[in-house]
Amino acid sequence: MKTKLSISVILLGAIIMLGLQSCKKYPEGPVISLRTKTERVANTWKVDNYKINSSDYTSFLSDYDETFTKEGDYSYSWGSLDGTGKWAFQNNKEQIKLTGVDNQASHDLIILKLEEKSFWYYYMDGNDKHELHLIPR
Repeated sequence: MKTKLSISVILLGAIIMLGLQSCKKYPEGPVISLRTKTERVANTWKVDNYKINSSDYTSFLSDYDETFTKEGDYSYSWGSLDGTGKWAFQNNKEQIKLTGVDNQASHDLIILKLEEKSFWYYYMDGNDKHELHLIPR
């Protein structure tokens, strides 16, 4: 009887873990969060890692910041360049659309990871893939 109960508990645990994996929205996570996606995006972020087509360009963006607000406002600052615009989720909250941004083309950001302390995304500029890993400022 004890063996059957142990096997049942193990099977139930495996089923729950598989179910949680299928709930994962972004390729890099998280599986579960108590904060909404909007709350996780809303922050001032700095670049932790920046790559173009897998080549590291992090040092070029050492003083680059992006700010997203819960109300949908967006701004960036990079030395003497800055701009503002709007952001909104799209494609079932798997992407963010930046629009009306000064000094910068509008982009569709494809979210790779969205946690309270890390926000990873990429966007395409022609054939070039720009991937940013951001952390809170």
